Amino acid sequence: MSDYMQISVQTLSGGQKQRVAIAGALAEACKVLLMDELKTFLDEKDQIVYFAALFVTHRLEELEYADGAINMEDGKVVKHGDDTSIRSFIEARQSFYIEQINS
Repeated sequence: MSDYMQISVQTLSGGQKQRVAIAGALAEACKVLLMDELKTFLDEKDQIVYFAALFVTHRLEELEYADGAINMEDGKVVKHGDDTSIRSFIEARQSFYIEQINS
């Protein structure tokens, strides 16, 4: 990250800003680190998640990095479990909603 020390923040790309923000948060050694849409601006090569205490995402493929997962709707916990059960639950809900829309 030292490459970014002498560069104006306004000239950094979205991914570079994201990396600097993550590095800064990790450097603070916080007890809890909440990362919402952690990989949004990162290039594919930078999307390896090294550390996350709580990971908020809408991308089902990111569940593979989780030790556990919680599905929430309207601010309420609907289901919690391992990544496979949560993925299956969400995909079933999606299918149900699509069927409702198409009927």
